[in-house]
Order: sequence, then C-alpha cells, then structure tokens
Amino acid sequence: MTSFVEPVTLTGQHWVTLEPLSTDHTDEIADAAADGDLGRLWFTGAPSPDTAGRWVQTWLDNPAAFSFVVRTLDGTLVGSSSYLNIDGPNRRLEIGATWYRASVRRTGVNTEAKLLLLGHAFDELNCVAVEFRTHFFNTTSRAAIERLGAKLDGVLRSHQLLPDGSRRDTVVYSILDIEWPAVRNNLRFRLQRE
Repeated sequence: MTSFVEPVTLTGQHWVTLEPLSTDHTDEIADAAADGDLGRLWFTGAPSPDTAGRWVQTWLDNPAAFSFVVRTLDGTLVGSSSYLNIDGPNRRLEIGATWYRASVRRTGVNTEAKLLLLGHAFDELNCVAVEFRTHFFNTTSRAAIERLGAKLDGVLRSHQLLPDGSRRDTVVYSILDIEWPAVRNNLRFRLQRE
C-alpha cells in the first residue's frame, strides 16, 4: 500500500461502517463466510470458513491493496471490500474483492458500502477514475456493478490463469470523476428506497 491510501474508517448513515482489515477479524470473517459459503464458487476469491485466516493474511500482505471489513450498524461483520491496484501517481484505483454473507445480499449494504468507498476515492483521494473488475461468468457481480452506474470498458480475454488451470476473462468497468456527481445522486436515491 502506498501513502496515497491511508487507513480510515468510513461510516454510513443507513446500513454500514467500513473499517480497515486486521488479523483480529479472522474469526468473524470465518463466521460471515459460512453464511452462503461464497468460498465454494469457482470464479470468486471469497473466503470459506476454513480459509479465512489465509484469506486475511493474503490481503494484509498485498502492497497494492487496502481491504476493509463491512459491518452493519449493529456491529455485525457481514463481508469485505477492497481498494485494489492502487495507483497514486495516476490517481486511480479499483474497488473489488467484495463479498457479503447471504443474509445481507439484496439489501442496502452494498449500495452504502460502495457510496462510502467511491466518495472517499473521489472526494478525499481526488481519483480521476475508479475501476471495477470481475470474472466474465460472475453475472451477479456484473449486474451489481452496472447498478452502481459504472460503464463497461471492455473484456480482458485470458487475463488471468486460475488455480484450477482455467483462464479468467476479466470484465472491466469504471466510473470517472466527471460522472461521480450523477452516480452519487443515484446511490443516495437508491438508499432512500432500500
């Protein structure tokens, strides 16, 4: 991680608080991962209850990422999201590696988490662009990214080799700083209805 992104806690008004990931979160992450067990999906990097400790350490050791845990306002850890591919000199980053326990999906949790992450990126870090990337076959993630207001940039074909030997086609989306005011308005509008 570069000094472009410093540890910060982001607090919403409706659904969530985001706090920097630490090893202290391992047991709560294992518990959250058990609700819906996203770790079994072949096209995601979400933890499973058995891999939570390794998952936490991998993200803490990544110098180009800064990860947050997502808590509902009652304090329950419900998932995680990260700043990835942090590029301070070019004022760009990616938001990704997002996963949530099944019981909070299709609520306002993701909407407010992304509002907080995007707001910090554009309003505090002065980013010119924020990217989102996902596996071509992760249609749920693609739909969620599109609901945020991100625009499709393209597909990176055979972008990554996966542990099972398959190749990942990566779908790339972005939001530009000039688009942020309209995206922010839409996310705030959606939060009033969720």
